[in-house]
Amino acid sequence: MNCELTKEQALGKAARLCSGSEHCSSQIREKLLSWGMSDEDAEDIIGYLIKEKYIDDTRFSRAYCHDKFCYSHWGRVKIRQMLRHLHLTDAQIAEGMETIPEEAYLQTIADAVRQKNRTLHDTDTYQRKVKLVRHLLSRGFEMELVIDAVDDCLKLG
Repeated sequence: MNCELTKEQALGKAARLCSGSEHCSSQIREKLLSWGMSDEDAEDIIGYLIKEKYIDDTRFSRAYCHDKFCYSHWGRVKIRQMLRHLHLTDAQIAEGMETIPEEAYLQTIADAVRQKNRTLHDTDTYQRKVKLVRHLLSRGFEMELVIDAVDDCLKLG
């Protein structure tokens, strides 16, 4: 039984996928290739989807940054790395990063420090600070902001 899709079937399937949720061109390219499309056919389909506004990498970047910050509480470093992994341009990434309000970003860092600090049982301040910094860096926040937030939290605590 032959399960390969025709170019038209792949286009329809990709269009439905893009209609349901936001995707970037590299994600759709990967899907098309996994469905057995040639590089040339995949590029034709992606070109059509971009022209018809099913795919917009800048729109994707804005949505991705907003969602990963608001719902996953990721920092800018981690978000930027993931967008680079998806082959978005620096301009597209920068536009997406603009969706993250500075005040909310700093508040998220402060909240994350306080929340993690409550779970630690170390009495040694140095060990506590190391664990807090490591935790926030793993979430993708910038070192300078992490250090400031940890110092503020430990002074108040």
